[in-house]
Amino acid sequence: MKVIFMGTPDFAVYSLKALLTKHEVVAVVTQPDKPKGRGKKMQFTPVKELALEHGIEVLQPIKVREPEMIEKLRSYDADLIAVTAFGQLLPEDILNMPKYGCINVHGSLLPEYRGAAPMQRAIIDGKKVTGITTMFMAKGMDTGDMLLKAEVEILPTDNFEDLHDKMAVIGADLLLETIDGLEAGTIERIPQDDAKATHAPMLFKETGHIDWTMEGQRIIDLMRGMYPGHGAYAVFEEEPLKMFWAEKEDKEYPEAAYGEIVEVTKKDFAVKCGDGILRIKEVQARGGKKMAADAYLRGHAMETGVLLK
Repeated sequence: MKVIFMGTPDFAVYSLKALLTKHEVVAVVTQPDKPKGRGKKMQFTPVKELALEHGIEVLQPIKVREPEMIEKLRSYDADLIAVTAFGQLLPEDILNMPKYGCINVHGSLLPEYRGAAPMQRAIIDGKKVTGITTMFMAKGMDTGDMLLKAEVEILPTDNFEDLHDKMAVIGADLLLETIDGLEAGTIERIPQDDAKATHAPMLFKETGHIDWTMEGQRIIDLMRGMYPGHGAYAVFEEEPLKMFWAEKEDKEYPEAAYGEIVEVTKKDFAVKCGDGILRIKEVQARGGKKMAADAYLRGHAMETGVLLK
């Protein structure tokens, strides 16, 4: 099958690799390159890097809906457009273009978690199970008819990075299975129940600001879901201190305020939260590297009674 692939980040690379094993990828569409690092050097998207390795033509429109881009896509006469984490909504001219339609690999069990950050939000919400859905794309955000689903367990130790890697592999396999089913005419398209839809909006730095009145497990889930991107954080000595892992204990400190440092040991420090304390195990100061709490404490004075904001 002749396929146009649209995708941008590492998550999409797995889908493109899978397509290359069975189908003719005639073009790749990805987001424009962006400057990165201290030198602000332009960096290719991960999908572009893979496409160039295989000699595939790469298109990087600022807006895929521009008439020139639509006509360019039409010229490939593709049977199907496969989309995984592309980053732009497609206009109807593109959605209606290929024989088999535009198929999207989405990182949730739709209609749950429509939007930009479904995997992160599932972890932050404390979900035990999520999954991949393939679907026909429609005008709305992740509203199209569903095709196939695959469930994925979220382990208690999984952070976003862990879940991302599992989901990317499963999503790639499900994409191939979906295309096989479309060719064979064996897949039923299932409309989504909009009444059951939930949303997974984009994450921002402030999303990770810890509210110490929350229950300890909810804060741990926030740490897991925000890693390794913006990170969960609190303000210590007027600077953000990222926190990547913690362990909950049921100790009570009735006189302490929420967010107060109530214990400092050689190995870690403990903060009062909504239902006990959190023993912080892994941190990162501004401008520093991620490190175990004991290493951080060797270089930073921390005392009980201090309030993390």
